[in-house]
Amino acid sequence: MQNAEKLKNARNLLLKLHKSMLDLERGMYEGLNGPLTPAQFVNILMEDEDFAWLRKFSMLIVEIDEMFASKEGIPDGMIDANLDKVRELVEMKEPDEYFRAKYQFSIQRSPDAAGLHSQLKNLLSEPPA
Repeated sequence: MQNAEKLKNARNLLLKLHKSMLDLERGMYEGLNGPLTPAQFVNILMEDEDFAWLRKFSMLIVEIDEMFASKEGIPDGMIDANLDKVRELVEMKEPDEYFRAKYQFSIQRSPDAAGLHSQLKNLLSEPPA
């Protein structure tokens, strides 16, 4: 598999993983604070520090999307650099302990998140074509 295809597949899995973890976090938040409208939830995602750890996923997904959407072509090394960023995120090499704790909790609590995390790790461990 070429690295560009691998990155696209990783991005798609990362998006599903992000959604799974968002759903888990929203369910826990609403369990404590009551139901939220979609607009209220978006505001909380953007402003509440308890959700900041999830922004690492969304920011990386946006960065990958912008790279592939660029009309000027993809600079050499950008695909590999983004694969490395996904790998660091999924392998929890992030120095932020809160991020690691929340991510680990999510994959322990949600079978869906655990499965997607595993698929992503397997994809990223495949040798380059």
